[in-house]
Amino acid sequence: MPVQYKDYYETLGVPRTAKDDEIKKSFRKLAREFHPDVAKDKKRAEEKFKEINEAYEVLSDPAKRKKYDELGANWKSGAEFRPPPGHEGFPGGQSFRGRGQGGEDFEFQFGGTGFSDFFEQIFGSRMRGGGFGRQPGFQQEEEYAERGADIEGDIMVTLEEAMRGSIRSVSVRRPSGRSVKTETYQVKIPSGVTEGQKLRVAGHGEAGSGGGKSGDLYLRVRLAKHPDFDVDGHDLIYEAELAPWEAVLGTEISVPAFDGRVNIKIPAGTQSGQKLRVRGRGLPARDNGHGDLFVVTRIVVPSKISDAEKKLWEQLKRESKFNARL
Repeated sequence: MPVQYKDYYETLGVPRTAKDDEIKKSFRKLAREFHPDVAKDKKRAEEKFKEINEAYEVLSDPAKRKKYDELGANWKSGAEFRPPPGHEGFPGGQSFRGRGQGGEDFEFQFGGTGFSDFFEQIFGSRMRGGGFGRQPGFQQEEEYAERGADIEGDIMVTLEEAMRGSIRSVSVRRPSGRSVKTETYQVKIPSGVTEGQKLRVAGHGEAGSGGGKSGDLYLRVRLAKHPDFDVDGHDLIYEAELAPWEAVLGTEISVPAFDGRVNIKIPAGTQSGQKLRVRGRGLPARDNGHGDLFVVTRIVVPSKISDAEKKLWEQLKRESKFNARL
């Protein structure tokens, strides 16, 4: 089934040769600009935020980026796209292909998950488990009750949803005889969901055969990338930039958290990459607790200095006994 090709490099405004840090920097800039919590046009911002996240989901992952680049650099944004022969065999590729009750091939399509059809075709999950129903040539009396196959899809969940929980409408287009019907389900996203967790919608997979039960629908959580935080389980990770003198002398800084900002003390002699923990300010956990917020320090050196500043640095160089290589 042809879908609209997505130029992820164009979405993030970077060249195809962009390095990882360029891609990350561009994502953070765009994500802050179009984050629904700060944008005036909420609807447009929400759609743009999803597009930016999808592009970063692929280009920030070396394996996904390699697979994407192998599709060919000559595809133009907006063109109809069919995965080339062989991509059906990629792990996670050609997501929702199966076999109907009469042995015919079909595909499932999802809506409302936050990912485009193009992403689902190339990087989505696949149908799994269960049987394929009656095969051609089988007689009715030869049938056995067989449970229908489970189907899987991916659902993009924002950190705000992971923090507070939400209800999402998810649609599934599936074959019905010679036509296609669309079914919409209300899916509960509980607070505290984690990357890779599967949300089960019981009885809404592929229909069983011979009176067997239907399979289930599973939606695998993919946490949307956030401009400020990385996620590790229930922990949030924030990178704090420090001036050299702040790291040497110590200071107090304010950093963002989901329930407001928090002040933390930077001890004297802090090293670049050092982790400072703020307990209980991460994402909710299943035991009604919370993960932690980890502040990772990064020392930033000024790229330009005045003549007066240069003299002070030179004076420090003469007087300091510190040797970074010992």
